[in-house]
Amino acid sequence: MQCITVPLIGAAGAWRDAARGLLSEGVAPGDVLWNAEGQGGAADLFESDRVPAVGAAALTVPRSFIALANTVVFHTDPQRFARLYALLWRLRDAPYLMSDRADPDLAKLRQMEKAVHRCRHKMRAFVRFREIGAPDAPRRSFAAWFEPTHYTLEMNTGFFEGRFADMDWRIVTPDVTAIYEQGRVRLESGQAAPQLPEDASEELWLTYFRNIFNPARLKVNAMTSEMPRKYWKNLPEAAAIPGLIANAPARARAMAAAAPTLPPLRAAAAQAGLARHVSVWADTGAGLEADIRACTRCPLHCNATQAICGEGPKRAALMIVGEQPGDREDLAGRPFVGPAGQLFDKVAAEAGLDREAAYVTNAVKHFKHIPRGRKRIHQRPDAGEVEQCKWWLEAEIARAKPGLIVAMGSTAALALTGSGARIMMRRGSVVRGRMGHDVLITLHPSYLLRLPDAAAKLRATADFRADLALAARLAPSRSAGPSATRR
Repeated sequence: MQCITVPLIGAAGAWRDAARGLLSEGVAPGDVLWNAEGQGGAADLFESDRVPAVGAAALTVPRSFIALANTVVFHTDPQRFARLYALLWRLRDAPYLMSDRADPDLAKLRQMEKAVHRCRHKMRAFVRFREIGAPDAPRRSFAAWFEPTHYTLEMNTGFFEGRFADMDWRIVTPDVTAIYEQGRVRLESGQAAPQLPEDASEELWLTYFRNIFNPARLKVNAMTSEMPRKYWKNLPEAAAIPGLIANAPARARAMAAAAPTLPPLRAAAAQAGLARHVSVWADTGAGLEADIRACTRCPLHCNATQAICGEGPKRAALMIVGEQPGDREDLAGRPFVGPAGQLFDKVAAEAGLDREAAYVTNAVKHFKHIPRGRKRIHQRPDAGEVEQCKWWLEAEIARAKPGLIVAMGSTAALALTGSGARIMMRRGSVVRGRMGHDVLITLHPSYLLRLPDAAAKLRATADFRADLALAARLAPSRSAGPSATRR
């Protein structure tokens, strides 16, 4: 009978070397007595403490077993080393055992592995440091006392080393002590609980903890599962937990009583329906343009440089409505100054339409985009964003009182007529808009810029030019009042 004693510090490497030596000599699990340093155990009458040397023959085991062993060796079960060696012995001839969930030996080791992982996580979550160094020391120094369920401090040294590399620290447990000084960590034997000084910052932490505690969401069983009571004595916030639990029902009732009441669902639906038909803009005295620039009705304002207001005469016989500002417009603060706007100016001049006499604006006032490297890629506004911006467009229409509105593209058509579908079929036609104005449907100049086929681009540009020419002819005659027609 051979007796192998595995040290508490460096257990993974020590057990692995011993197991490989035993395996290379063909020592069966029943002929080995495993002990853990500091755990004692009854001596065997025929035991030998000789540690076998690793043989020359190569030993191959599944990687999953290595990961399992490197975790289970930190469990407190005195039989952990024997259980690992028994499974290793069987794996020589049956490596598939690592995937056999019904195997009782493997199932027990998996349970132990899970318990160690849980203990490792609890240490990371519940270690509380207190400062012990002198105020004038070149590096701050901290210490913590912790009582883990398993020997997980050695596993966690890398975590604490990376998290608190800018200070010296020591974590003391009953079995192992980790000391980190001047950028190097070392492990020593465990110690008794040290006398740690009071920490003035704990009162601030307790105040924060009490204020983030939500009594309405309290689940005591779930809380104690994640924060077992055995750790409470070393947690400063634990002193407040019993009182918070005891007062939770009364605080929850008080919160419910103070909560605002909600209108009946039918009333909310009626209010929402009314809001869809009534503009929410009311002149604040700053003017329409100032109110548009201050708009935060939808999330588009978060990423845009600014809101782009319409441009042109305050009273105009003709209004031109596009989709939204582009990248150039967002930076310049003016509508239709980018590539699409330049194409519009060119075709409008050819069609005899004077841009300076028209009021030019967009259905949506903020630039919607996604970043891609150094570029901002245009994104089409969705129906909700068009609906939110409709109030500004309607305010511009109410002020300009145009005889004819040109809707360029599907987004403008959606805002003005309620539908952005079938633009190619509807272009060139004059329909009645939501506010009772005549709306001429046409293409958006950005569509012309995207067309890859030269012949198709020529045809579409000709159609666009014809629509603008029609708008130039109809706008003066419609300044007296709207009347729906179709070309």
